[in-house]
Amino acid sequence: MSGNAETIDTLKHAMVEQLMGVIAAPDDEDVARAADTVVRDLDALLRAEPGPTA
Repeated sequence: MSGNAETIDTLKHAMVEQLMGVIAAPDDEDVARAADTVVRDLDALLRAEPGPTA
């Protein structure tokens, strides 16, 4: 597994944990901000990944 794939996998797991935190504390702005950061970081990495070739 490449370093980028490992980073993506790590961020996917972190995203699940953060979203569980949001479910547990829906009114906590710090929890929401942390979840937003993880989602944005994962989105940026996935957008940078080369797409499948046709």
